[in-house]
Amino acid sequence: MSENDLNRRSFLGKTAIGMTGATLATSAVSAMSASSYNRIIGSNDRINIGFLGCGSRSKGHQNMVKLSAKDKNLGVVAVCDLWTVNREKTAARCKDLFGAEVQKFKYSEDMLKMPELDAVMIATGDFQHAKLLAEVVKAGKDCYCEKPMSISVDEAKLAREAVLNSKQVAQMGSQWVSDPMQIKIRDFVRSGKLGQITKIEQVWNDNGPRWHDPKDPDIAAIRESDTDWKRWLLGKPYVPFDPYKYFEFRIFREYSGGITSQWMSHGISLVHFYTDTAIPDSMVANGGIFGWPDMRQNPDTFQALATYDDAKFMYSYTSNYASKFGDYTCIRGKEGTLYAHGGEGCPRWFFIPEHLDLPAGFDFYEGLKEAVKSGKAEMITHQDYGMKLPPVGLDDDSKYHLDNWVDCMRSRNPNTNGNIHTGFWHSIGTIMATQSYREGKKLYWDREKELIVDHL
Repeated sequence: MSENDLNRRSFLGKTAIGMTGATLATSAVSAMSASSYNRIIGSNDRINIGFLGCGSRSKGHQNMVKLSAKDKNLGVVAVCDLWTVNREKTAARCKDLFGAEVQKFKYSEDMLKMPELDAVMIATGDFQHAKLLAEVVKAGKDCYCEKPMSISVDEAKLAREAVLNSKQVAQMGSQWVSDPMQIKIRDFVRSGKLGQITKIEQVWNDNGPRWHDPKDPDIAAIRESDTDWKRWLLGKPYVPFDPYKYFEFRIFREYSGGITSQWMSHGISLVHFYTDTAIPDSMVANGGIFGWPDMRQNPDTFQALATYDDAKFMYSYTSNYASKFGDYTCIRGKEGTLYAHGGEGCPRWFFIPEHLDLPAGFDFYEGLKEAVKSGKAEMITHQDYGMKLPPVGLDDDSKYHLDNWVDCMRSRNPNTNGNIHTGFWHSIGTIMATQSYREGKKLYWDREKELIVDHL
C-alpha cells in the first residue's frame, strides 16, 4: 500500500496491518519486559516523564510539560545526557520547575529500566533520533521524538517498524499540526473552497550564522572525559572529539541536513497535514554557503521543489539565512488563495478569492485590509485571537501538542497529531531534498520499493 493510500481518518483501522505493504520482520520485534507491564496508566494516574538529551531544545520540552503538569497530572522523574554538565543543570532546573528530585543517567538504557518511567521526550542530535526512538518504544515507554525523525531512509524504516511493532504511543515534535489555526487551515483546504490546488510555497528566513556560535560557553566548557564521544557518534564513522560537532551538529553534513532537517521538516509536515498527502514523488534542490562562509558544511541558502503527482501540485520551500525579510506561506488554488503573513507556525492567515482578480503588485497591506473590511476577502480567525489580527509567529513550546500526546497516552490511541507515519513522511521528503542538493540532480521516490532513486 502506498503512502497516498493512507487516510489519516482511518489510521487506527489500518495500523495493525501496516501502512506500506512491507513485511515486518519478526526478528525485529522486541518483547516488552515484565517490568514494562507493571505500570498501566489509568485515566487519573500521574504520567511520569524522562528527558533524553538535555540541551537547548530539551528546555522547550520541560517548558511544555510545565504548562500541562497540573491539569494533565504529569510528573518528571529522570534526566539523561552523556555530558555531566547538562545532566546536572537539567536536574537542577527540573527541581525548580517541578519541585521534585529527579534521577540522573548518563546512558539511555539505564534510564529506560526505571519501572516508574512512563514516557520519554527525545531532544538529541538529528542523526540520533530514529535509533533512540526505536530503543525507547522497545523498552515499553511512550515517546515524544523531536524532528527530524531521521536523516537516513534505513533508520526511518527502523523507527517506523519499532513503533508499529510496539504497544507504545509515539508523537513527533512537529508541533504546528496541533495548533488550532493550522487545523482550521487544513479544514479550509479540505472544504474545497480553494478549488484545485496547484502550488504551495513556503519562504522562511533568518539573518545570522544559524546554529554556529564561536563564543558558545558550552564549546569552551566541555571536555571529552566528561562525556562519551564514541557513544555520541552512535554508529557514525569515528572522528576525533570535536566540541563544535557535538553542539553544532546541524551545520555538519554527517549529522544533519541543516535547513532541510530542521526548518523544512516542519514545512513539509504542514504540507502533508494541509493536503492529506505523504511523500513527494520528485524532488530537486539547490543552494550554497553564501552568507556565512564559516566552518559550516550545510547550506545557509537553500531552495527545494517537489511534486505530488496524484494530488497534482508543486511544493516550493525556501530558506535564506542572510536576509530576514518576507516570510510567508501561500496555498494557491484555482478558486482562491490562502496566504500566511509570517514564517514557521504563523497563525496570520487570509483567504483571497480569485474572483477579486487582484493585479500583480497588489498592495497587500492596504488593499487586503479594505478587501477584508468590505467582505471580499476573509481573515481566518480563531477563538484564541477573537477578531484581533493574529501574530506572525508563535512560541515553539506548544501546550496543544503536548496535551494531544498525553491524551493519546491515556486512551492508548496511536493516532497522535504527528504520529509515526507523519514522521516517516517528513523524513523521506527532507532526505530527498538533502540528497538532491548534495548530488546535484533530480530524485524520485519509488513507492513500491521505498527507495530514493534518480529515475523511475
